[in-house]
Amino acid sequence: MRKVSRRDFLCSSATLAAYAGLGRYAFAAPTTTYPFEEISPEKSGILWKHVAGHSSAKYLPETTGAGCAFLDYDNDGWMDIYLVNSGKSDFYTPAQPIRNALYRNNRDGTFTDVTEKAGVAGGGYGQGVAVGDYDGDGYPDLYVTQYGRSILYHNNGDGTFADVTEKAGVAAPGWASSAVWFDYDNDGRLDLFVCRFVDFSKDKNLPCEAEGKPGYCVPRLYKPMASYLFHNNGDGTFTDVSKSSGIGNFLGKAWGAVATDINNDGKLDLFVANDTVANFLFANRGNGKFEEIGTMAGVAYSDAGRPRSGMGVDSADFDQDGWMDLFVANIDHERFSLYKNNKDETFDDAAEKTGIAMATRLMSGWGLKFFDYDNDGNLDLILCNGNPDDLIQVYHHDVSYEEPLLLFHNEGNTLRDVSAESGPIFSKKMSARGLALGDFDNNGAVDVLISMNDGAPLLLRNAVGDKNAWVGIHLKGKKANPDAIGARVTYKADDLTRTRMIVGGGSFLSAQDPRLVLGLGARKKIDWVEVRWPAPSGLVERFTDLPLGRYTTIVEGSGKQAPPSQPAR
Repeated sequence: MRKVSRRDFLCSSATLAAYAGLGRYAFAAPTTTYPFEEISPEKSGILWKHVAGHSSAKYLPETTGAGCAFLDYDNDGWMDIYLVNSGKSDFYTPAQPIRNALYRNNRDGTFTDVTEKAGVAGGGYGQGVAVGDYDGDGYPDLYVTQYGRSILYHNNGDGTFADVTEKAGVAAPGWASSAVWFDYDNDGRLDLFVCRFVDFSKDKNLPCEAEGKPGYCVPRLYKPMASYLFHNNGDGTFTDVSKSSGIGNFLGKAWGAVATDINNDGKLDLFVANDTVANFLFANRGNGKFEEIGTMAGVAYSDAGRPRSGMGVDSADFDQDGWMDLFVANIDHERFSLYKNNKDETFDDAAEKTGIAMATRLMSGWGLKFFDYDNDGNLDLILCNGNPDDLIQVYHHDVSYEEPLLLFHNEGNTLRDVSAESGPIFSKKMSARGLALGDFDNNGAVDVLISMNDGAPLLLRNAVGDKNAWVGIHLKGKKANPDAIGARVTYKADDLTRTRMIVGGGSFLSAQDPRLVLGLGARKKIDWVEVRWPAPSGLVERFTDLPLGRYTTIVEGSGKQAPPSQPAR
């Protein structure tokens, strides 16, 4: 047996110190003023559970859990739910059949399981899900990542899906984790980036132990692998351009990924979280080429120069200076990082001064997203956590296997940890993994879905967002990619002006409601919304008289062309 202590691989304590409109039904008024309330499986109808297949052999995929998604698969204007499960593989044969789940939104607070009818049950040891309209037919398609072979489900538009993986050429063999739909070459079609984790199989499983007991190996012991980039050919097929793009030349252990524009050049870049090796920042240089600049940018390592256990990621302009910032969650004793954009392709870690570092010191973070949960106009942050090692308390007495959620409120200059004052759900310990945002009741208050490792998902209804004014928009590209990934939306309401960007991916193994909710606080009117569509369009349009308290679909080319307010350079 190989004796391994995770303490050997962690940062030092010194480093740590240093669609429809308004909702058509009403919920009972919450009995507290807490921001979120848990919706029980009995109330929602979501009775599915994730099964990890934990074994005495301690196979590494058993630790990772799986992803979840909000999507409107039937285009009725209401967010449905997709949940990824494990399944049969070379190291696991379930005693009973295991499948993924698609739940249709009944528009009354409940969901109905339509998995079998839709044909999206999966068929392997599932990991994550990415949602995108890759063929531009107006219906969202599903890409399900798996250990072994991933699956592309084409939405037929009649409530069913077809497995087109082989025809499309996107099976992505190996251990695939997160996936991101984004248009890297600005041709108006969604391409696909697929994270690949370590070189693992049953035959390559390493025997490890913790304090004399069989345990899960630290990923450092497994070989890194190259991730995939698939170019959309526009005919239902994709070409593997991993090598020619430069992305395939870098070996990593990739978990989370987000497509964002770090330098305001109109081309989408990729930030990739790696586990026990340096994170990647792939800067899009055009002509189908990416340059890996993670080390130069200051996002590859900790402040002490060590690689960390990167898992969940996101990107947002949290401080509204016109430049997209980055966030990455790590394992316990490593602290998480909030990278502030210096506007020159470098970043400074603001985790210490914003309070992120101290609050996450003993946490292991997976799914996370920036969003304005109270609709005051500022982007807040939610994180779900849980240690991957079920024996962690044997050799780290200050860390637990199950961990609570974290919620940070954006105070303008800092992110304040409000978890302790946000109700019982934020003190409940859990083995959380994927996290998706979506307004399932169409009331403008963005709700949260969290997948558990070896357990039932958690559905949280937002109980405070609809107390402030809001405008909901759903962008539909024509020349730009159908999902408007990369679009920038600026809105003005009296003294409030804010800009949001639609990023690709983010969180961990999960996919988000594609709609934007623009929070206005107590303001009673929105002056205008300006949309800068991504290339090849580049069109800038202004929309006025948008209704408050409902969602509006905005189709590229349907607004009044506005003089472009050039982004900061």
